[in-house]
Parts: sequence; C-alpha cells; structure tokens
Amino acid sequence: MTTSEFSALLKRLRRAAGMTQEALAERAGVGVRTIRGLETGERADPRVTTVRLLADALGLSPEEREELLAAAVRRTGDDTRSEDPAGRAEPGPGVRPESALDETLADVSEQLAQTVAARWRREEEQRQVHDPYPLPVRWRPVAEELTDHWANIRRLPAGATPGPLDLSGQLDEIAGVFRRIPSGRLVVLGRSGSGKTILAVRFVLDYLTSRSRTEAVPVIFSIGSWDPTAMTFRDWLAAQLTRDHPGLAAPGPGGSSLAAALVETGRVLPVLDGFDEIAGGLRRPALEALNATTLPLLLTSRPSEYAAAVAETDVLTSAAAVDLTDLTLDDLADYLPRTTRKARGGAPSATAWDPVLNELRERPHSQAGANLAAVLTTPLMVTLARAVYSDTPGNHPASLLETRRFSSPGELEDHLLDNFIATAYRPRPDHRPGSGPRRTVDPERAQYWLGYLADHLTRLDTPNLEWWRLGYGLRRTTRTLVTALATCLAVGLVDSVVGTLFDSLQFQLADGLAAGLLSGLLFGIAYWLLVASDDAAVEPSSMRMKLFGRDARTRRRALPRLVIGLVCGLVFGLCYGFVRGVLNGVLAHGSLPTVLTVGLGDGIVYGLVFALGAGPTFGLLTLFEAPLDIRSAVNPVSLLRTNSRTVATQLLLWSPTFGLMVGLGSMAVVGLVETVTGPVVWSLTASLKLGLISGLGGALGYALSLTAWGQWAVFSRIWLPLTGRLPWAVVTFLEDAYQRGVLRQAGAVYQFRHARLQGHLARAYRSPRVPQQPAGPDGPRPTDESESA
Repeated sequence: MTTSEFSALLKRLRRAAGMTQEALAERAGVGVRTIRGLETGERADPRVTTVRLLADALGLSPEEREELLAAAVRRTGDDTRSEDPAGRAEPGPGVRPESALDETLADVSEQLAQTVAARWRREEEQRQVHDPYPLPVRWRPVAEELTDHWANIRRLPAGATPGPLDLSGQLDEIAGVFRRIPSGRLVVLGRSGSGKTILAVRFVLDYLTSRSRTEAVPVIFSIGSWDPTAMTFRDWLAAQLTRDHPGLAAPGPGGSSLAAALVETGRVLPVLDGFDEIAGGLRRPALEALNATTLPLLLTSRPSEYAAAVAETDVLTSAAAVDLTDLTLDDLADYLPRTTRKARGGAPSATAWDPVLNELRERPHSQAGANLAAVLTTPLMVTLARAVYSDTPGNHPASLLETRRFSSPGELEDHLLDNFIATAYRPRPDHRPGSGPRRTVDPERAQYWLGYLADHLTRLDTPNLEWWRLGYGLRRTTRTLVTALATCLAVGLVDSVVGTLFDSLQFQLADGLAAGLLSGLLFGIAYWLLVASDDAAVEPSSMRMKLFGRDARTRRRALPRLVIGLVCGLVFGLCYGFVRGVLNGVLAHGSLPTVLTVGLGDGIVYGLVFALGAGPTFGLLTLFEAPLDIRSAVNPVSLLRTNSRTVATQLLLWSPTFGLMVGLGSMAVVGLVETVTGPVVWSLTASLKLGLISGLGGALGYALSLTAWGQWAVFSRIWLPLTGRLPWAVVTFLEDAYQRGVLRQAGAVYQFRHARLQGHLARAYRSPRVPQQPAGPDGPRPTDESESA
C-alpha cells in the first residue's frame, strides 16, 4: 500500500465516523498536527501505538481495525523501514528514526516482558497447572448493570447504537477475547476459587506470546494492597514495579524513574488481581480512581464485592465483563481419574475416584452427592481434593461420601483445607532435581507458623507476604521497644568489647552501658519518628554502592542527607558527651557543680565531633549510591540477598568513613577548644578509640533500626522465632512452603496459594482445633502424635 492509499483510508474512516481532525485528535489523545500529517502524507512513520489509538477513537469494527493496522505496518515496513537480522525494524533512508527515549523504553519493556513471562511460566509449573492438563475455565456474560454501555466499550461516536461484543471463549482464548474489546478494559468476575488468578496468569502468558515490540507489557498486580486514599493509581503501579524489579528505580525521562515512565507512556498493561481483597471501605474510592484513568486493564473480583462497589458509585468505565462458570460433572469425570493411578485388580480404566463420580452421576440428590456437587465445582476445591487424595498414598476419595463426618458442604470444604497442609507436609523421600533433600517439618508446627503468617496478613489487610514487614503485625510500641533493645545490646556490646583495648574493664562496662542505653534510646526515637508513628515500613533499598557513574539527581540528594546527619550527630553527641562527662566526674568524686560543668563541656565537644562526623559521612556516601541494574528482576529470596549485600556494602563504607571522620573531627574540635580554654586532656589514642567504637556502633545502630535487612534480622531472625511465632530458619521455611505449593510467588513477595486458604489458616490460628484426618482404604486414619511426627 502506498502512502497516499494509507492517507486516503484514514481520511475515509474519519469522515465515515463523522469526526473532524480536531475531534479525532481530542478523542485519541494525539496531536492535530499528527493526524493532519498522516492524512496528507507528510508523516511517513505512523507508529503502531498511534494507529491503535486512532482505531479506538474511530470505533472501528475488527475488520476495519485490521485493515488500518495492516496498512500502517505495510507503509512503515515496505516504504520506509527495513529489518535487521534480529527482526527489529530499522529506519529507512530519509526517515526520522525513533527517539532515543522511545528506543530506551522499548528496550526496557522487552526486558520486562521476558522477565514477566519467565516468572509466570515457573509459577504455572510450580502449581501443576498443566498436570495432566489445565482445568477448564469458562465464562458467560454478566448482568447488564455490571457493564458499561456497549457504545463506550466499543469507543463509538455519539449517536451509535451498537450491539454487544462476542466475548465467548475459554481459558486458552482469553487473550484473543481481550483483544476484541476496543476499549481494552475487561472485568472478570468469579466466586472464590473459580480460577480468576489462573486465568490472569494464562492471559499474561498468551498476550506476551503474540505481543509486538510496541505493545504494552501485561503485568499482574495484587490490587488488594492498594490504598487509593493514600496513593494515586499510577504512582502505586510504579511503586509495585519498582518493588518487584528494583532496576526500574533507575532515572528515566524528566527526572522520574523508569517504572514511572513505563506507566505514564502506556507501556504497562495492568492485570489487577483481587479487587475483592481491597478493604471494604476502600473499594468505592478504588473504583472511582480507576474510572479517572483511561488505561487499558484487566480486573478480577468476586461478584458480590464488585457489585457492591458498583452500586455505590459506577461500573468500571468502558469495561466489558464476564462471569466465570462452575465446573461440570463431565469436567470432573475427565480430570480426576487422570490425576491418580489405576485401581488394582479391576477394569483397566477404573480409578479410586469412581465411587465419588458414580455418586455424583447416579445419586446427585443424596446428601453425599449434594455436598460434593456443591464443593467440587471450583478449580480450587478440585485441586485441593486432588492434593489430599490423588497425590497422597493411602488416602481414599470414597471417604468424602461419609455424611456422618461431613454433614454439610462447609464441613467438607474445611476438611479439604485442613488436610491440605497436612498433605503438603507429609514426609516425602523424593525431591526435585537441584533442590537438595526436602526438609522434614512437623505438619502441626507448620500449620501453626503458617497460621501466624495468615493472621499477620489479615491484620495488615494485605495479601502480600513481604519479608521486610514480617514484624509489622506487632503493635507499634512493641516494634519500637524491640528495635531499641536490639540496638542497645549491639552498641553496648561493641563499646564494651572494643573499649577494653584502651581502658579498664570496669570503666568500659560502665561506658558500654551508657553508650548502649543512649544509643537504644536515640535510635528508638528515630525509629518511632521515621517509621512507627506513621505505621510505615522500611522498604528494601533499590540502590547499590558504586564508586563511579553518579548522576545529578544523586548529587541533589546529598545536601539533605548532610543536614540530617549534622542534626542527628549533634543531638547524639550532646547527650552522649553529657552522660560521659557526668560519669567521669562521679568517678573522680567531683562536686555536683563540677560534675555538671564537666558534663556540659563534654556534651558540647562530643556534639560537635559527632555532627562533623555524621553529616559529611551521610552526604559523602549518598554520592556513591546508584540504582540497581535494570535486569535485577527478583523473587523474595533474591531481593533479600540483594538487600543484604547492599546493607553490608553500606556498612563497610559507612563504618570506616564515620569512624575516621569522628576520629579526625575529635582532634580538630579539641584543638579548637584548647585555643579557648587551654589544655584539654585528650590524646591520639582517645581519638582512635572514639573513632573505632563510633564507626562500629553507629553502623550497627543504623542497620538494625533504619534498614529493611536490619528489621528483618531483628524481628524475623530473633524476636518472632524467640517468641515461637516463626521458625528460626524463616527463609528456608518460606521457600519450602512455596516448593510444597502452600505459598506462591508474586514478584518480590509471597502470597498464600489462595485467599480462601489464607482466611482458613488465620481463623484456625486464632481458634485452633483438631483437623479431621483423611480416610484410608480401611477407614479413618489415626490421629495420635506419633503419626504426624
């Protein structure tokens, strides 16, 4: 197609829609000059994203959209561009290439797409979605009151009266269904366990398979953690991207981060999973905030919560909606027998599930049949039943028919949820290649620890299990006191041990006690003011230490850090110097006025010393901060390791720098004081001691109280295991729970396999009860302690 033919097609479609160039520009969100240039042939490089915006604004039919897009591709491909060996379009002769910004963001998008695809492919494998095949997920149209007008969904001009779109399909067709929606907005409704998350994962993988370089990258976000009253939708998306991909914190255009640039330029397609998990009072403002944007998106929710939010405000603007349907008896008959081995001594096709399927088929109205028919209708419950019975030797599905044990569907569901944990933690001799021997964990202890984690998430009202917030289910005062105590012990121990190299043990124990108590008090106050008072969290650092490659934005951060360091150092030095001076005066048996005078003098000296040490140190180290690499996509364990290395590097630089600055500063301040007051009792040894203790103690205090790794160490490695809430090897336990299928990974955080499982474990933790054991071929299994051990 020639340039004039493309221009004529665009002009004809615009006129057919009854729109002027100005009206089309306003509706599509592009410049009038762009449209004028495309219609006159002056612009020879229409980007696919621009053409899609024009097609949406014109409300074209699928056939017309394809015709226009094909024309644009042929125009840019045949007339103006060539292909390099890697398949990327290169500018032809005399054509303006893409800007450096577009090229950079396109490259970042490609890296993000590859990382997202790899992550969710691993997650599908981990959850055995394809073993032996994915359970069917189907849908039907929802009630009209839960969708917008079809004219809005189809992006048609005023006066149009279109019919509904054909949204029929099944799991492997979800990406195609989404692409048929001109607005690019779809709501997927389904009751608990109906397969919404599995559908979201399949959508992402299928969409990425057919995605072009210029299209947005679908990314799953657990929307239940969003507070729309505290953060805008786009800012929240950028923050979540930065959390899961720390390298996207690198500077982007206009001073923003790469994550923000991707969001603002429409290169991220949000897949918002779990609208129903947003706190009840926040669903209305969340829906209103989503309606304030025009971003294409896919949203999943349980029907009742979404309907309640719609009743309070409005439907999701321009969004079509579908409702997931239940599994059928034929689905169960096809799936369950293929998940277990054939029965011995019977027909070749007979399996242990035959009694259950026969009851459902032949006596659907019996109590047992009705209970099973009500429970085995969602992928969640079917996969739990498979885990408890098909994947566990010795358990027989026929026990599900025992109405004396399970008199209602609720009791049957509780039975499956209870025994899923026991099943997941049963001793297994096998292990996955490369994973090493699987640890043996007592199922009851595992359920207790998982119950604490589930209750922790329920109290925080979030589905995201973040390792740096494991202690944040505790009261703010408790967290502050524990942080202060840990800092006190660490600094006091360092002061006492290192100080004995210079002074007597008696004096140094007293000095260590004073330094520890004062450090704990001051770092505790700092923790309360900076973290606990706002119930905030110390986020993992997205920075690393780099000697070269500083940028202007980093240099701008140095001045505020310098001021903060000066103030904090001055306050600490005044207090520490006063206490030390009083201690020296008391040991010298001085009078009260003398003791107070010495304390005040030492307070001023030490205040100046620590101010001159802390201020330049904080400012100087800021200059060596650089964003993490763009390719540093993470899972929870790798983020912890990365943050640990970052903190260790910071301490290796911070400790000697601060110690040197304090040591040299003490000599300079003492020299200045001597010019005013005369000789002062001070020596090079005293400067060396002060610098060494200050460097080590100050670094430990900062790390424990004001870094994510330090908070992890204080609470997850010490306090929570010490109080029995979590095991000592927390990381190993969490990763093991993920390998067993109890937890899933969503970027840099863990989540429970399903919100229903999280809620069940949280309730069991608050009101423990003995779970009913699955039955073997000869009846119920014993429940004595020796078996579970």
